Amino acid sequence: MLGRLFARPNCLLNRRNRYQLLTTLIINLISVSHGIGIGWLSPTLRKLQSNSPIGFEVKSEFEISWVGSMLGMGSVTGNILIGTHLGRLGSKRCLLFLAIPHSCLWFLVYFAQSVEYLYVGRLLAGITGGGMYIVHPIFLSEISDANIRGTFSAMVMLSVNVGVLGGYIVGTHLAYYDIPWMVLVLPLCYFISVLLFIRESPMHLIRIGKYAAAERSFRYYKNIKDGDNINDQNRSMEEFEHMKIALTKGDDKKDVVTFKDFVSRPALRAYGPALVLLIANQFSGLFTMVNYMSDIFSKSGSTMDPDTSTIIIGAVQIMGSYVTTLLCDICGRKLLMLVSTAGVAISLISFGFFTKYAQSYDLSEWSWVPLVLMSMDIFLGNIGLVGCFFVCLVEIFPLKIRAKAASIAIVVCSSFVFLMLNIFPLCMRHWGISATMWSCGGVSAFSFIFFAYFLKETKGKSMLED
Repeated sequence: MLGRLFARPNCLLNRRNRYQLLTTLIINLISVSHGIGIGWLSPTLRKLQSNSPIGFEVKSEFEISWVGSMLGMGSVTGNILIGTHLGRLGSKRCLLFLAIPHSCLWFLVYFAQSVEYLYVGRLLAGITGGGMYIVHPIFLSEISDANIRGTFSAMVMLSVNVGVLGGYIVGTHLAYYDIPWMVLVLPLCYFISVLLFIRESPMHLIRIGKYAAAERSFRYYKNIKDGDNINDQNRSMEEFEHMKIALTKGDDKKDVVTFKDFVSRPALRAYGPALVLLIANQFSGLFTMVNYMSDIFSKSGSTMDPDTSTIIIGAVQIMGSYVTTLLCDICGRKLLMLVSTAGVAISLISFGFFTKYAQSYDLSEWSWVPLVLMSMDIFLGNIGLVGCFFVCLVEIFPLKIRAKAASIAIVVCSSFVFLMLNIFPLCMRHWGISATMWSCGGVSAFSFIFFAYFLKETKGKSMLED
């Protein structure tokens, strides 16, 4: 019975899928490490504002907002840098590059003499994240079988969220100067593993005319051995020949994307939902709150320890991203988006009311409420607005402009990350935490109404359709 289970094509431990799984686990080492860099900031930022463990303090709202927002600026840089060089350099070189700026982040954290060191470090962390969100999905789609591709792609966000929880924990419980050297082990292991065990994708090798290397790469990722059943080998190599023909045949000019393709009727119909997806994803505050979670709890009126509450939120975030991998292809994208936006709106508006009344009344007996409401916000946000975001963004664009339009959208999303990380602390200071939460909740409520009427279900859609 166990043997039959492992023999199923969609089983990750199936013999054919083993090297694909190993590759996915290896490249997600940098996803975990990137998540630690994100989560580490939340408890550490509170320490740097008073009784700083290093030689300076980060006190002003201006400095706090820029330490947070430089991640977004770096993400835009990483999107553009990797996006423009991926086709020429190939996935393996781009994957290796991701370890360099991320490692530099932790050196800057350790040797920081002023807040500018943290600015540059967060910028470098953003470059790794922005590049990762471009190269990982493309590389995984080129090496993995169609029946497990979605699971492998979902592992990226799951790995980031595992790292975020790890960042919350180490930032809370470990000394400032111990953390960088511990975390540096991950990018070092990642770099060595990619160098030794990761092969360039067969699709890229075909595109640059290295057909023999492409065949060796294909046989590696599909785990095809010379001693295998001859019929199985023939079927697999037929798949390789079809791939080779599809990537090398025809007139290149007919596939050139022009301005007319971006103003076609299907393209214009996609821009509205895509823009609202971007706005909902960032201006609902889900990613921003992950970076400032300890500050949010400290200002919420709750008497619970902010750092402990933040660690609990990190665990809830992992649960949400895991549920997405289970339900995305069962319930569909639209239903998860509707549940997600409605849940985020209700949670944040309720959180705003609690913090408003906590300023005037003694709500110490209800200190658990902010944690419950924020847990609902993060969990429901992750099952749709975060978990299904990249899937929906790619699927709603027409075939011909899909790659370029999705890349542009990701750059715009990274710009929104920078904006939100920059203004969120300023909004909490000048508007108050209640009005800030109500604003984010209002964006989510608007998105719910828009998605209910205008977002099309794309579950089961062929990637060859508009």
